[in-house]
Formats: sequence, C-alpha cells, structure tokens
Amino acid sequence: MNDVLNINHTILKPTELILEIDSSSILGNMKPTGQMLVDSVGLSFVYLLENDDSYTYMKVPEIFWNDLKEALSCRISVSVTNGKEKIYLEQFLEELSYLIENIKGNSNYGEEMVKKIEATF
Repeated sequence: MNDVLNINHTILKPTELILEIDSSSILGNMKPTGQMLVDSVGLSFVYLLENDDSYTYMKVPEIFWNDLKEALSCRISVSVTNGKEKIYLEQFLEELSYLIENIKGNSNYGEEMVKKIEATF
C-alpha cells in the first residue's frame, strides 16, 4: 500500500505557495513526479511523489483550494515542506490546470466534485 501525506496548512507568499505536512513526515528521498490525480470522494487533488520503489500520495483537500487558485492566477511555484525539508513540486500548476478544465462539467468525477471545482475555480 502506498503512503499518504495530508496537507495540514499552507503559506502563500508572493512568489511561492508552500504546502505544509506534519513535521514527523519524512521527505528525504522523495522526488516529484510531475503527475497529479483527483480523489473525488475525498474532494482532494493528489500529487504523486516517488522514492526508489513506491509512490506517496500527497493530498490537497478542498479547504486549501483558494490558495491553489491564487497560485494558478499568479503562476507561482509550489513546494511541500515538513518544516525541515522542502521539495519543489514540478508541473504542479500545469497538472492542476489540466485537471480543473477536465473536471468542469464532467459528471465522471461526481456531482459534488464538479460543483466544488466550478465554485472555486
């Protein structure tokens, strides 16, 4: 089973959106994949990180979508940190933008997900 990292706070700066995870989570050997999925049941965007032999799912729930919208609007970089380590998330905005456009009006993602995306983005 793959590990899951949950975003629990964000810091929006003029040139960067920082996604914060629990300080006990280890980022050490993880690498960004540049790929993102959607959890339509959990109303989250899910960025994939990888290490040598597995993926870790980093979930960005709806509560932080306004910060994602601002990052998209300003075209700023996005990173994740545990307070000690920090990883720049390659292709984050491109993947996010693609998913948002694909979800709008698309009932395959579930009615609630579509409504939330359309209301936020």
